[in-house]
Amino acid sequence: MGWQELEHKYFMQTVERLPLTLVKGQGARVWDENGRECLDFVGGWAVDSLGHCHPVVVEAVTAQVQTLIQVSNQFYTIPQVRLAELLVQNSCLDKVFFCNSGAEANEGAVKLARRYGKLYLNGAYEIITTTDSFHGRTLAMVAATGQAKFQQPYLPLPVGFVNVEYNNVDAIKAATSNQTCAVMLEPVQGEGGVNLPSDNYLTAVRRWCDQKGILLILDEIQTGVGRIGTLFAYEQYGIEPDIMTLAKGLASGIPIGAVLAKEKADVFAPGEHGSTYGGNPVACVAGYATLKFIIDNDVAGNARRVGQYFASGLEKLKRKFQFITDVRGRGLLLAVEFSSDIAHSVVMACLDRGLLVNRLKPNALRFMPPLIIGNGEVDEALGILDKALSTID
Repeated sequence: MGWQELEHKYFMQTVERLPLTLVKGQGARVWDENGRECLDFVGGWAVDSLGHCHPVVVEAVTAQVQTLIQVSNQFYTIPQVRLAELLVQNSCLDKVFFCNSGAEANEGAVKLARRYGKLYLNGAYEIITTTDSFHGRTLAMVAATGQAKFQQPYLPLPVGFVNVEYNNVDAIKAATSNQTCAVMLEPVQGEGGVNLPSDNYLTAVRRWCDQKGILLILDEIQTGVGRIGTLFAYEQYGIEPDIMTLAKGLASGIPIGAVLAKEKADVFAPGEHGSTYGGNPVACVAGYATLKFIIDNDVAGNARRVGQYFASGLEKLKRKFQFITDVRGRGLLLAVEFSSDIAHSVVMACLDRGLLVNRLKPNALRFMPPLIIGNGEVDEALGILDKALSTID
């Protein structure tokens, strides 16, 4: 029995996998169990910032697992403090809490906002989110997520979230009540379709939050750590959040999440929040090595420049294939949309030719390659995509 058959026998079927068993990765390339090479433009779902097995991450993790793997958060550890310091020094936030994933980071941010509401907003606890958002797979984050397909299997959902139309500040204003403690947004919606807001949307939301004395939470799980061309997405919109969440690309493949907060929003008291593995020494050295490399080598700038080159290539394909109706995104978070539900067929045609891409929706593809790729790898991907699209009737 092969690996894929064993997976079906023993694993809960929570995801539709592609028929590919990966055993090795290097840079922007992966290999399957038979030695077949593929160009990876999924990147662990925007996780592999520095590509697969980048030496700076491998060396940091190798040294740490030979020294200290896990201890209780009753004690201080140096990797945790070093990564927290690096994050604060390079962002607009003041304090950090570490956890293990994006969903857990968003849960922490919601708890922090609710605690703030209890202390300073007469017990306000509701958080406004938007349609087409995605904030994680826990039950509370499914309630926060503005997509019915994720919510329907789990009704009734936890209370405390109000979903309003995306990119509509008036909808946020109308939904704000004396029970509202925060607004939570993705600067660019990832899972919802790589949707970009209008230029003044986040500025207007920030102004409204200030006017009402409520918190602004930015979910930068997918956009943070250089993905869209700046270290954090908020920098491109001229605003600062009160709370920001990070995960995915922060440690280039080692699981980690983080909640960052302004001083005024840092309202947890000892014992009010925690995580057994949060701030794990191995995860934190991977995070430090990744973030330091990204900062020191202007990897965000590379994502911006190569992303622009990639987007222009996708626009050329749009002019060639009339069934491509849209190209959108920023940096190395890009999507193409089709006039019909052909995304799966395109994914399989790309896979046959050695390119891994993500079916974002039945009629859309998403590209999230490592941030260290160059124009040559983009040209290679575009060539394969061109051939794949040519097979579609």
